[in-house]
Amino acid sequence: MLLKLKRTPGIYLVGFMGCGKSTVGRALADHIGWNFIDLDEEIERTQGTSIPEIFDEKGEAAFREIETAALRERVKLVDRGRPFVIAVGGGAFLSDANVKTLTQSGVTIWLDCPLETIERRVAGFEHRPLARDPEKLRELYQARRASYERAEYRVEVNGNDPEAIVRDILALSLL
Repeated sequence: MLLKLKRTPGIYLVGFMGCGKSTVGRALADHIGWNFIDLDEEIERTQGTSIPEIFDEKGEAAFREIETAALRERVKLVDRGRPFVIAVGGGAFLSDANVKTLTQSGVTIWLDCPLETIERRVAGFEHRPLARDPEKLRELYQARRASYERAEYRVEVNGNDPEAIVRDILALSLL
């Protein structure tokens, strides 16, 4: 196991919406016997409303503040030695402060999924406020790639088999 993960046992999955962070994260956590948190689900639970409603009522900037606060709360658990796999929201890794928090408290892994797969997975889902306009989705995908490249590891998402992606993550020899 990496010394870093012994000190702060956190694996943070980052990447664009629809890349499989939640599905892969659950499977990975189950495989290694760690806890799992989907940050977006956690935000909806604690806020008592959906993410699209937060975007519509408060705006993206307010959502990002809520997201950062939720992320920091979960990272505190990792810093206390509780092992977690956390699926981080697609925009959370754009913040330099969030990147610093995550890289200091575990390992970041970018699930790099082709745009065509993303488009197919998120088409028609109103619960993804930033995916409502296909052209803006493509622009956002391209704009965010540079941020995701800051992750410590990159795993290609070439299909829909989460177990194959988990095997690729385990092949990184982190544990």
